[in-house]
Amino acid sequence: MTTYRDVGVDIEAAARAKQLMAGAVHSTYSPAVLAGIGAFGGCFDLRTALGEALGDAVLVASTDSVGTKTLVAAALGRYETLGYDLVNHCVNDILVQGARPLFLLDYLAVDRLNPQRAATLVASVATACRAAGCVLLGGETAQMPDVYRDGAFELAGTIVGVVQRERMLPQNVAIGDVILALPSSGLHTNGYSLARRALGPDSAFGYDATPAELGGRSVGEALLEPHRSYLSAFEQLAAAEIPVHALAHITGGGVYENLPRVLPEGYGAVIRRGTWDVPPICALVVHAAGLDEHEAYRTLNMGLGMLVIVPSEAADAALRTIHEARLVGEVIAGEGVHLIA
Repeated sequence: MTTYRDVGVDIEAAARAKQLMAGAVHSTYSPAVLAGIGAFGGCFDLRTALGEALGDAVLVASTDSVGTKTLVAAALGRYETLGYDLVNHCVNDILVQGARPLFLLDYLAVDRLNPQRAATLVASVATACRAAGCVLLGGETAQMPDVYRDGAFELAGTIVGVVQRERMLPQNVAIGDVILALPSSGLHTNGYSLARRALGPDSAFGYDATPAELGGRSVGEALLEPHRSYLSAFEQLAAAEIPVHALAHITGGGVYENLPRVLPEGYGAVIRRGTWDVPPICALVVHAAGLDEHEAYRTLNMGLGMLVIVPSEAADAALRTIHEARLVGEVIAGEGVHLIA
């Protein structure tokens, strides 16, 4: 007899992993959760969550993954921050449309299930959800030994948030609006296939290397720096009644592809070099891979974590409200994104 376990799928390990995850998942629950872990589908009561604010609410959903950053984590045996990468990336994506997170569903796919590793990963997702005020409503752990090579895994998630229809972004973007940058913490969750080739074990560096450019940090530490969330910065701007016309989360495709997504037809943008700090890990990848400027800004965020478009008359107030923000450009008539001196 050939059992499921014989071919690499361990049902007992899955049950053990679920037991280890349960406490972390339950810690994110609110009274709006009607059914969560263990149910076939998660159930979330919008009226309980929003109350009188339900109004003309619009649900905003997005799906993303940590990408090949998981291979860096596996090589170093460090999994405790990947949940922040997943949750914060998803939170930022719906934030671009003005939405706050309600709940997230996670998906962990592995070659063979290690219950403790799985629990560590899901616990990090739960911790990041709590920080974002988001419920971890449910998820899936899949064992696929013939799909993933030994030690490999994938961490992905789907987030659902809410925004009132009249507050959806982008809106009212105008020529002459200014562009502020909220800094990234590093590569976030994009560009890792290139970064691993340029800085990984088969390069002149390696994950344990401590090049002077990184100020004493190892390459591995810099690559595992978690993806930032910009939810609190957006809420600070809202509390200060600063009109935000648009947000652009700079992820895959860099500033060249992501900023135009929130601009009206016939509008472009200029970004001025030298008006913000490029993270050392981004500069190191650019140098090690020999990237030209266009390829660098098309592949990496280059320190431009989230771009915020506000009216020019609100720029000073926005900069006073978010001290780390930098004025980096403006909206112009035309097309595309142009880096200028």
